[in-house]
Amino acid sequence: QVQLQESGPGLVKPSQTLSLTCTVSGGSITTNSYYWTWIRQPPGKGLEWIGYIAYSGSTLYSPSLKSRTSISRDTSKNQFTLQLTSVNPEDAAVYYCTTWSLGRYDYWGQGTQVTVSS
Repeated sequence: QVQLQESGPGLVKPSQTLSLTCTVSGGSITTNSYYWTWIRQPPGKGLEWIGYIAYSGSTLYSPSLKSRTSISRDTSKNQFTLQLTSVNPEDAAVYYCTTWSLGRYDYWGQGTQVTVSS
């Protein structure tokens, strides 16, 4: 059973960089055909797809966030990391890491709340 766990600061100041890490257990982030994804849900809104890093290491980002987003991985630790620069209050959300494969999101982390405030 694959398990995902998000970690990172719950409070970030405006204009700073948000960094969240997802630690994966029970499976490898290099497993073929898996796409390791970040999704967020602002308060009172729906889920927003941020981007992914694929099993191959390639990345794809939401066009609306692309200029501020970077997703990287550490295969030795079986982790992948989201960095979002120049955060503003609209970036406050619950952030989830998940994995997509064969047309569906199979496994999810429990989510981590991020607040943007000075």
